Amino acid sequence: MTPHPPRPPQADLPSPGVEYRPDFQGRLISACCPAEGIDIYTFLRHGEQQPRFYWRDGSQDIQFAGVGVALSLMGWGEGRFHQIQRQARSLFTQALAMDEGPSLAAPRLFGGFAFRQDFVPDFTWAAFHPAHFILPHYQLVTCRGESWLTINALLAPGESARARQQALQEALAARYRLLRSLPKVIPAPPSAPQVEVDYPLSYPAWAAMIEEALRHFAAGRMDKVVLARICQVRSPTHLDIDAALFHLDQRYPGCYTFLVEPRPHHAFFGAPPELLVAVQGSRLQTMGLAGSAPRGATPQEDEALAAELLASAKDRHEHALVVQAIQERLAPLTTALTAPATPEIMRLSNIQHLFTPIQAELRRPDGVLPLVELLHPTPALGGWPRDAALAFIQEHEQTPRGWYAAPVGWIDRNLDGAFSVAIRSAVVQRRRAWLYAGAGIVAASRPEREWEETGWKFRPVLEALGVWRG
Repeated sequence: MTPHPPRPPQADLPSPGVEYRPDFQGRLISACCPAEGIDIYTFLRHGEQQPRFYWRDGSQDIQFAGVGVALSLMGWGEGRFHQIQRQARSLFTQALAMDEGPSLAAPRLFGGFAFRQDFVPDFTWAAFHPAHFILPHYQLVTCRGESWLTINALLAPGESARARQQALQEALAARYRLLRSLPKVIPAPPSAPQVEVDYPLSYPAWAAMIEEALRHFAAGRMDKVVLARICQVRSPTHLDIDAALFHLDQRYPGCYTFLVEPRPHHAFFGAPPELLVAVQGSRLQTMGLAGSAPRGATPQEDEALAAELLASAKDRHEHALVVQAIQERLAPLTTALTAPATPEIMRLSNIQHLFTPIQAELRRPDGVLPLVELLHPTPALGGWPRDAALAFIQEHEQTPRGWYAAPVGWIDRNLDGAFSVAIRSAVVQRRRAWLYAGAGIVAASRPEREWEETGWKFRPVLEALGVWRG
């Protein structure tokens, strides 16, 4: 791996981040420039001693990365989605438009939400909040061969906008020259051979939890619940998150790779295949993803497993609950709501899923966050009915979910954006990692089959960390 690059000159260091308040009078001011020749992994590696953010949408061939903090937005409790929406609207509405570049280069907020609104950070999630979004000091965007570097800051009351803009443009030019001068970082293949891997939840405890869920189904209290377990990793050396991201991008090119690192060496990353919702103007996209099977060792076995998955009454029922719930929630707010009557197969490198793409037109577009709040959690992440499933999860899962299975994504200046659900993921603190994997439980579920399925779902991140033992 290329040695760590030198620190940037003092004049190019990020300004301290500010926590946004509704009464804060600072105004967003930005500058941008084309970023031809800047590699996004080099950009991230160079910022490893600062908060960092990354998002890749493989279906759109687009990557966003952010380093440093110009501004933090936070929310708590039941109103956390609305709080972020209000703060973001105020920030972007009052922004100074002095260096209008293409929409691709426009400032974006990166972040996400905890799974539960009453989330309280524990040791594992010490750097995370119930809702937390960052406007990065530096932002790099690449899309279909086009790249843009953006610098963001807040203009204080009474400060000269023209002078600050000039200073930002100079800092941006210095950062661009520095990044162009650095050797391209190609992360080494993941390797952590001396790690300890532990699964705290025993199989008997897992089976007992599922048997209790089956009793709830029989009593008519629930139709589905998604149950998760964790894998703990301890390493004698720092786990290489950059190498893990690179591996996930290469190994799972169609997924939504993300990194949220609000504090250096306190990172949450993953490669979920599932889009929660994306909004652009009045256009909405989402999906139902539920029902899983392994990949085959040969093309013939792979097709047979896919056919078996499509024919599985258990998996089709689990999938139908997800699609139906999404459609019911969206119907009052949309027109032209469309979804195929029969699910498709989504094939990943080690697992395949039942998949239904869903599209609609919003009656009254108001950005992406109201839809995130409406849909989270879908029955693919919580269960059905929602309240009963969430109560069961709260009572029976041994480990708090934190940000696992919660919305992670970005918001642009129009309040549009895209959010995935943070599955196939891990939270990392230097030499330790906690991986999460879940399975949808319905009346036809068997504990041993669901245990095996969660094992498949641990594999992508274990491989990315270089500790897969399969």
